Amino acid sequence: MKEIRIHARAGQGAITTASLLGYAYFLKGACPYAFLSFGAARMGAPMNAFVRVDSKPVRLRSQIYEPDYLIIADHTLMRGFNCFSGLKEEGVAIINGKEESLQIPKLKAKQKVFVVPATEIALKHIGRPLGNTALLGAFCAATLELTLAELIAAIKHRFADNLQEANIKAAQEGFDFVKNKLK
Repeated sequence: MKEIRIHARAGQGAITTASLLGYAYFLKGACPYAFLSFGAARMGAPMNAFVRVDSKPVRLRSQIYEPDYLIIADHTLMRGFNCFSGLKEEGVAIINGKEESLQIPKLKAKQKVFVVPATEIALKHIGRPLGNTALLGAFCAATLELTLAELIAAIKHRFADNLQEANIKAAQEGFDFVKNKLK
């Protein structure tokens, strides 16, 4: 079983991120389970969304404490929370931000972090600071868990018309950003 924990603030698209990720895994033929957890129901409040995926139906319903992968939609959460808590030995983290402005905690030898300017990518393509599809494109490139085509199929299922094209472009740019870092 693979487990993904998403850190965001309410209103940043974490639910959509988990939903798209789960649906992309479903299209791949896996059995995903996506859910969220939040405290105060107000814009900007810290929250988590989670995705578990396996080859058989997922029955476990608890929060994810030892994720294989992290997606951090708002890097400012790293100031007040240990977002890297429990990240597995070979875990991968995708962070929305700029490398020069982040203080990334000390990593274990096999852990990897990719910092992606997802908000900038989203503003360029979508016109709003919702970098979730750019982060998911980066996730595909960094983890090889999903193909970009599987993610694009999930985006086409979720969005219509102009939003569909804009989100596909954002996902492609996030994917390309990480691919270029891996060269």
